[in-house]
Amino acid sequence: MKFSENWLRQHVPTTASREQLVATLTAIGLEVEEVTDLGGTLDGVVVAEIVSAEKHPEADRLQVCTVDAGGGETVQIVCGAPNARAGLKAPLAKVGAVLPGGMAITPAKLRGVESFGMLCSAKELGTDVDASGLLELPADAVVGQPMATLLGLPDASIEIKLTPNRADCFGVRGTAYDVAAASGSEVASFEVEPVPAVSQASLPIELQAGADAPRYCGRVIEGVDASAPTPWRIAERLRRSGVRPVSLLVDVTQYVMLELGQPMHAFDRDTLTGPVGVRRARAGESLKLLDGRDAPLDGDFLLVTDADRPVALAGVMGGFDTRVTEASRNVFLESAHFAPEAIIGRSRKLGLHTDAAHRFERGVDPELPRIALEYATRLILDAAGGVPGPVVEAALEAHLAPPRPILLRRDRLARVLGLAVADSEVARILGALGLAVESDPLGWRVTPPSRRFDLAIEEDLIEEVARIHGYDAIPTTLPSGAARLVAPSETRVDGGVVRRQLAARDFLEAINYAFVDASLLQAWGATGQSVALANPLSAELGVMRTSLLPGLVSALGRNTARQQSRVRMFEIGNVFTAQAGAAPLHTLRVAAVACGNAGAEQWGAPSRPVGFHDLKGDLESLAALSGARLEFRPSTPDWAHPGRSADVFRHDSNGESTRLGWVGQVHPRLARALEIDVDVVGFELDLEPLVTRPLPKSGARSRFPSVRRDLAFVVPQDVTWQALSASVREAAGRVLRDLVLFDVYQGKGVESGCKSLAMGLILQEESRTLTDQDVDAAVAAVTTRLQQAHAATIRG
Repeated sequence: MKFSENWLRQHVPTTASREQLVATLTAIGLEVEEVTDLGGTLDGVVVAEIVSAEKHPEADRLQVCTVDAGGGETVQIVCGAPNARAGLKAPLAKVGAVLPGGMAITPAKLRGVESFGMLCSAKELGTDVDASGLLELPADAVVGQPMATLLGLPDASIEIKLTPNRADCFGVRGTAYDVAAASGSEVASFEVEPVPAVSQASLPIELQAGADAPRYCGRVIEGVDASAPTPWRIAERLRRSGVRPVSLLVDVTQYVMLELGQPMHAFDRDTLTGPVGVRRARAGESLKLLDGRDAPLDGDFLLVTDADRPVALAGVMGGFDTRVTEASRNVFLESAHFAPEAIIGRSRKLGLHTDAAHRFERGVDPELPRIALEYATRLILDAAGGVPGPVVEAALEAHLAPPRPILLRRDRLARVLGLAVADSEVARILGALGLAVESDPLGWRVTPPSRRFDLAIEEDLIEEVARIHGYDAIPTTLPSGAARLVAPSETRVDGGVVRRQLAARDFLEAINYAFVDASLLQAWGATGQSVALANPLSAELGVMRTSLLPGLVSALGRNTARQQSRVRMFEIGNVFTAQAGAAPLHTLRVAAVACGNAGAEQWGAPSRPVGFHDLKGDLESLAALSGARLEFRPSTPDWAHPGRSADVFRHDSNGESTRLGWVGQVHPRLARALEIDVDVVGFELDLEPLVTRPLPKSGARSRFPSVRRDLAFVVPQDVTWQALSASVREAAGRVLRDLVLFDVYQGKGVESGCKSLAMGLILQEESRTLTDQDVDAAVAAVTTRLQQAHAATIRG
């Protein structure tokens, strides 16, 4: 929100300096982001009138002007402005003046002609950025009058940053209440006298959107001179608020919005037939907006209609076909209240951002439309004439509930703030903010005005007292009482331990947005059960992520595109899946990706590219934290490299397996689609089942020796070690303490299509020494099981 300092002071008279005013605004929660000094005092700059303008004898683009500076003084000025002409009133910087940019005005000779002063543009005066020509002053400006007096200088443009709950401060009037309360002054009276109807011209209004549009006011004004210039005071205040003046009717609606906070719109009455209505859009409808674009509509949008024909996007932007122009003579002024829920997100859905939508999304005073309409009517009549008709108002009172009283307890206020604020000060603060205050035995019964719909509970009032009384006046007190220390659970590996383990494995942690582009998920084939956002920050962040890998791999791609050849990153975060009739399911996962060399570049070992088994080893190091025993089964999702990916399972103590996730290489086709020209490997697993661990149990080690038997089996090529080891463990039973694979061989001596796996069986009993018969029985059981289950044969 940007506004003129002098405009604010008109609503709240205060003797505070500019620095004090800015500090006060920030201290009460209206953070000042920027203060721009406008014009200074402009000593030596006066209103002047060009009496004559003749072509310079030596320069085509210069004119020699005779200028009336007031008080009978006439000076000669050489001017190059394209709009310099006889009869124009413009600012004149006399000899000896110093302009805001530091330029000192001295007599000069331009191409042989003397010049005694300078006619100025708005940029040279420091009031605007427009340097296209001389600043054209109103015809009734008094020649010789100081420009500082005419422009209301010195002044400043103040821009404040508002939190979403302070929609009432999107108007100068609303901000004035906070300043008055903080500075101990009072808000100036602002009475808007109703403009009596002179004609019976009107349009009926029909509300068909229920609570979305509970109030709509309209008025017809006939015989308006829309080509009349915008009054100087209005135009200057608009410029100092960051709004470029356009035309009288548009400028008035903008001016009222900035001063009171109520967005308005003006229609050309001759383009309407009536009745004017408000309803939801229908699927397939479209509307050509003021900026010329055609907006496709659906049932989420709220429309203003004329005889059921869409003429404006309610709360966002007017329609092109019913806009006012300088040729308009009859005007229909609109001032309405639209519920925030009906407007929020609609402008972003169309790629728009308008001042009206910005305000309606946060909420506008439902009692303001009629006041704003009367105010705008008066401004238009004063500047452009016209014959006003009656104000037509349609309201759904059931959806316009008045504010309810809130009890503010004296003891509660003192307990929350940690200090006792005098009763008189509390009443003064609340009253200065425009709240109705009544005494109560327990404290105060406070009724907020309709513009302060952010005040609903007692804590809201406590916050108001705190910020106006001053946060720096609240003592710093340490909390009392003992904090209960909770020991970390032994049944779960802490997330910090997981992070440190991955960091120790040479991974860097990444943090990606939980929102992603729907096209990215589509490229991964991961759009199933995705959750679309109703109000996304942008089109590129339109859905919640269903996997961590798309974001991580995209981040890896951005790094490789910037000459980072070896990238290793991990992320721990939630993914989201839609559930029918319920809130989205949040699942905490851990994922990692890598590309480039397996190890950092060094002279002592040859480099090799990172591969599947490197990431598998990193993953098994995580599983070791919780003592999990993992199983890897081949898998072929569409986005994974065939033969180089696996699903990851964890074996539970009861013998069941739980799928944790995936490990492997990203398919080269997908990598190319993502513009990544290196091999990418990674994994993604559900974190909770990975880090869950059983309570540790102590046990004595066996006092009896172990026995090792090495066996080599020839098995078909497609038999995995995972399957073999599971069969060995089941066949050997409880005497098997460990199983080691120490050799894999293919070649001479092993028939084609087969492979040789050599394993070591370590056998041990807890209560006795194993005999040769025990060992032979275990070996025979293993051999028989492998022969039956996997067609294995003992290698000769």
